[in-house]
Amino acid sequence: MEITPITITELNKYMKDKVAEDEFLQNVYVKGEISNFKNHYTGHMYFTLKDESSLIKCIMFKSFAERLKFMPKDGMKVIVFGTVSVYERDGVYQIYVKAMKEDGLGDLYTAYNELKAKLEKEGLFDEKYKKKIPFMPERVGVLTSKTGSVIRDIINVSTRRNPNVYIRLLPVPVQGEGAGEKIAEAIRLMNEKNLADVIIVARGGGSLEDLWPFNEECVARAIFESKLPVISAVRT
Repeated sequence: MEITPITITELNKYMKDKVAEDEFLQNVYVKGEISNFKNHYTGHMYFTLKDESSLIKCIMFKSFAERLKFMPKDGMKVIVFGTVSVYERDGVYQIYVKAMKEDGLGDLYTAYNELKAKLEKEGLFDEKYKKKIPFMPERVGVLTSKTGSVIRDIINVSTRRNPNVYIRLLPVPVQGEGAGEKIAEAIRLMNEKNLADVIIVARGGGSLEDLWPFNEECVARAIFESKLPVISAVRT
């Protein structure tokens, strides 16, 4: 007997119809922590909801997002109400959120605020300690991944505005365990060897977890102790 294969579109539509038949999935309350939040220019909100071992994609259309009394952000714990459905084009299921309320702050976000308050109390963010950035630096030190698109963007923009600038890349890990210490070490090395007139610490964005190395205390203190001005180019 010859078996006639179905198309991917037909399979995804079948899965969407099956999910739509489940009454439980039409009105669900789900709690979790927000990650990879994007407030799109259309007014729609895209984010991931996660717990200790799983995650699910979510979308909140503009008509529902406009009713929110707070702005969601990475690390925030929330309870969402919505419908689970299959996005046929990509073959993934996600929550179409109709309402959302705060359920406290995530652990990383809480740790971030606590560290920020501690360093502010010590005066690390005082304006009087900020160093003047040279108008036309001859040497720019860049601390980022050597394989990412960020360094290419920095080279393109910098050389277009100042063809004579010398860009020195000092590759550092921008994610994962130990990355914060490596970034702090690179800042200190730039200072000790006088390798640049200004330092750029860069990364091309990500979730709060992905960006966490740049929020670590050792990095903040290395920047504060730096004799060279440091520019943050970490996309949040």
